[in-house]
Amino acid sequence: MTDVLFYVLAATKLSEQMQFVCRLTEKVQAQGKKIYIHANSKEHATALDDQLWQFRENAFVPHALVDEEHPVNDCPVQIGWHEAPIAFHDVIINLSNELPDFFARFERLVEVVIQEDTVLESTRDHYRFLRDRGYPISHQDMRLRT
Repeated sequence: MTDVLFYVLAATKLSEQMQFVCRLTEKVQAQGKKIYIHANSKEHATALDDQLWQFRENAFVPHALVDEEHPVNDCPVQIGWHEAPIAFHDVIINLSNELPDFFARFERLVEVVIQEDTVLESTRDHYRFLRDRGYPISHQDMRLRT
């Protein structure tokens, strides 16, 4: 069964959420895990793609956008917004307002919660859905860190 982890941030802006996701992705990928990041839209995915190239001066996170015209099989970090990725991945980071139907293919589902009304509403819905189906859920409250 997929383990679920909610990171709760004090941040209020989507740009801060993306910055956190970049750092998290770098850390998880360095552990040898394959990651799929599920965005709301092509524009959201493209913005995250750009952010991963420049979030830290010396960082290198090998990643690729996945779309209908450019399927990707071998990149350790993939960013998409519409369909399940072709290759198996260890971790899905869901940034979408919708919980993707294919999340259970992954060992771990990560939701990154910011203090923004739309994000709070959708992640609360995701939490209820996952809890009601018996998924093991944990939280990391990043608001308590300085």
